[in-house]
Amino acid sequence: MDKQLKRGMLDICVLAVLVGGDSYGYKIIQDLNTVVSISESTLYPILRRLEESGAVRVYSVEHNGRLRKYYAITDIGNQKITTFLDEWKSMMDIYAFIKGAVNENE
Repeated sequence: MDKQLKRGMLDICVLAVLVGGDSYGYKIIQDLNTVVSISESTLYPILRRLEESGAVRVYSVEHNGRLRKYYAITDIGNQKITTFLDEWKSMMDIYAFIKGAVNENE
């Protein structure tokens, strides 16, 4: 898969996890493991990028004597998901066109 496409997909996958509620890094990785394998070294740059774009907000909560960073989706993050889904419809139309052309010529 194209590196840029995969990067964008991972961003949306992280946002999709957060639609279900605020979460922290390790839990996000666990939740994503059902669809894609992602490491901490991949996740945290994504979370920073999403925070910088305003798609997530970050806050800390004490857990077992340590501060744990939690991530929450914002309205901008929800809009990014909506935009992705709208664009994906167009991609599926293109896919169907290409698949149909290939099937006709087999």
